[in-house]
Amino acid sequence: MSDFWKNKQVWITGASSGIGEALVKQLAQKGANTILSSRNGEKLIALKNTLPNANQHSIIELDVSDERSINEALARNKDLVDRVDVLINNAGISQRALTWEASRESERQIMETNFFGATALTKAVLLSMMKRNAGSIISLSSPAGAFGFPLRSSYSASKHALHGYFDSLRAELDAAGINIHVMLVLPGRVRTNMSFNALKQDGSKHANNDHRLASGLSPEQCAKGIIKAAEKRKAEIYFGREQILIYIKRYLPSLFRSIVTKFKPD
Repeated sequence: MSDFWKNKQVWITGASSGIGEALVKQLAQKGANTILSSRNGEKLIALKNTLPNANQHSIIELDVSDERSINEALARNKDLVDRVDVLINNAGISQRALTWEASRESERQIMETNFFGATALTKAVLLSMMKRNAGSIISLSSPAGAFGFPLRSSYSASKHALHGYFDSLRAELDAAGINIHVMLVLPGRVRTNMSFNALKQDGSKHANNDHRLASGLSPEQCAKGIIKAAEKRKAEIYFGREQILIYIKRYLPSLFRSIVTKFKPD
């Protein structure tokens, strides 16, 4: 096993389930000291206690959609945050609503969670990484960050925003000669509770699992791919069959519009 992750401080948001939980378990096995974050402190404690060398891992309970929660968590854990080697912005929320029916409150919640939460934590670790001239910032996007998709207007917008932000950050760091790795991850369908927790037009939970998830990647497969790509310092990676739509959109936009119009987004 490579020593790439040994003793690295790796902060993972959305760590209590799905891809985040799988990342925590695999990184802990590789010798990383993980920092687990989500809103559910009880789940984080239970997960931490299952990890090898459990006392070497930490918990920062916070709500990435709430600026006050973020600021209070950062103030309480400044020393720990300043030592982060790798930040994985995994927390996110999806959507199942027609654009003209989605409430402004639900749209704001999606943007706060997927964009403003990720960028707030990035800013929190960035200056210390720059001083050390080392570090990695990994953000979970989606194929919806590369194209629009029915019932996902605000979700897609939030993921497009991540691409603009982190592509710009990468360019700025490269131009300044700063050795910080920035990576965007675009997984297709993964068997998580993302669709169950997606927001409907009124901001309530969708409370259903999309039936196509059954043929998706497991969280463990996705986590393994993310870890491997991070070791190779990739800038952007795609997983799943949905990636073909990214290329169709890029090279055959008329065909893409025809496909996406007929596609049932569940």
